[in-house]
Amino acid sequence: MLSFEQALEKLLSAAQAVEEIRSLPLTAAAGRVLAVPQQSTVASPPLDNSAMDGYAVRLADVSAAGVCLPVSQRIPAGTVGTPLQPGTAARIFTGAPVPVGADAVVMQERCEHGENGVVINHVPRANENIRRAGEDIAVGDQILEAGIKLRPQDIALAASAGLPELPVYRRLRVGVFFTGDELVQPGEPLPPGAIYNSNRYALRALLEGLGCEVRDLGTVPDNLESTRDALRSAASDNDLIITSGGVSVGEEDHVKPAVEAEGQLDMWKIAIKPGKPLAFGEVRREGGKAWFIGLPGNPVSAIVTFLIMVRPFVLRLQGVANVTPRTFNLRADFDWLRPDVRAEFLRARMNESGGVDLHPNQGAGVVTSLCWGDGLVMNRPSLAINKGDSVRFVPYSELLS
Repeated sequence: MLSFEQALEKLLSAAQAVEEIRSLPLTAAAGRVLAVPQQSTVASPPLDNSAMDGYAVRLADVSAAGVCLPVSQRIPAGTVGTPLQPGTAARIFTGAPVPVGADAVVMQERCEHGENGVVINHVPRANENIRRAGEDIAVGDQILEAGIKLRPQDIALAASAGLPELPVYRRLRVGVFFTGDELVQPGEPLPPGAIYNSNRYALRALLEGLGCEVRDLGTVPDNLESTRDALRSAASDNDLIITSGGVSVGEEDHVKPAVEAEGQLDMWKIAIKPGKPLAFGEVRREGGKAWFIGLPGNPVSAIVTFLIMVRPFVLRLQGVANVTPRTFNLRADFDWLRPDVRAEFLRARMNESGGVDLHPNQGAGVVTSLCWGDGLVMNRPSLAINKGDSVRFVPYSELLS
């Protein structure tokens, strides 16, 4: 079997970002992946400006507390004042340009109105409460790296740098379909031997949460020709095809021979639990190909395998540079004394004391354990865990976007 690390490396080494790049206005760019590094067109701040409401002064005029200075001008934000006359103060507001000649801004709480002007009750330091031009961003500075998924703060930074739009990769197009005559849609009667198709809704939600454009081909009848037709249809206008179940070698498992007939397929046994089987390959189309991933049919295995294996592959196809989720070393508040020889991804959640609790039933069919938890404990093969040990915990928040 492939180790988790070997399988992930094989996936990521095959992935290449979609080629099409589109320029979007800032209002539509959040959540998209930046395709080209961005430089600032302006300095930020563009001029020396005040960090406080107060009074701009010359240090030479405030050698001691209690000095009273006449107010020579008033400078609100958006207005450029005149050079500060010696022996005077300028009333100034947050964000307003500091007048030429001023060395500091004294916050208004340290000043009071006097009979002949303003009384300065504080001896300022040089540059006190002054934000210097370009101290945040200089003209030409690179402000955003290619390969990042744009967050609201990144959009704010682009706007502050004067950029009206950003070049992003187009959305990844993913076709999904599901095989199995036993599958029934929620809301329909459940005949004996049938099950509701939870994977359809889980995979759609996971992919849409990653910003993909999802094309749902629904449930495909359990026969070879129908499966081949579904693959050809999905490959025609999608970058990636994902299915769940039907990739074994049984008489009713038609995905494997269908993919082999329409392209090529590798069947991987990965040393992970839950999970283990993963099909990876490609489906031919005119002028190119669509990637193919076949997930296990068990709902818990399908979701966990998606989070730890498929998510980084999808992100890399989208153009994301760093696809590794952050993990945190936390205290185990449980015993796990019979580890598997495979790497284990245990459903767990953080508790109020800063430790991690484990769901009592780690069975591959226990979907409620996914909802109970807020992340996964990543346990190395054959490693027992005792209460108090440090474990690697990856929260769902790192795996769902």
